[in-house]
Amino acid sequence: MHTLYDSDTYSVTHMLANAAASEAVGAGGALVLVVPALARHGFEIVDKRANKEVYLDGSWAELFQQHISAWQQNTPTQEEVEDTLERYAELAQNPVLIH
Repeated sequence: MHTLYDSDTYSVTHMLANAAASEAVGAGGALVLVVPALARHGFEIVDKRANKEVYLDGSWAELFQQHISAWQQNTPTQEEVEDTLERYAELAQNPVLIH
């Protein structure tokens, strides 16, 4: 888990897939490497004003990753970043809960 962005308005965290390969004993007692089929990463965007969060995975995460790559090529202003995050935050339906 890596915090990519944190302001008074938004927080963005890159959630890395924690499903690592593991060893298991297969047929005949042979050691087999088991790799999870759905090891995926995603991004959590928290709208601090609305106290809501959205988790992007799959194609949404890939689209967001494209924004990050573009930002690495051409450093955006904070306003440009916040405008992009605002569009994603419109998807937020989940209230932020403390565990």
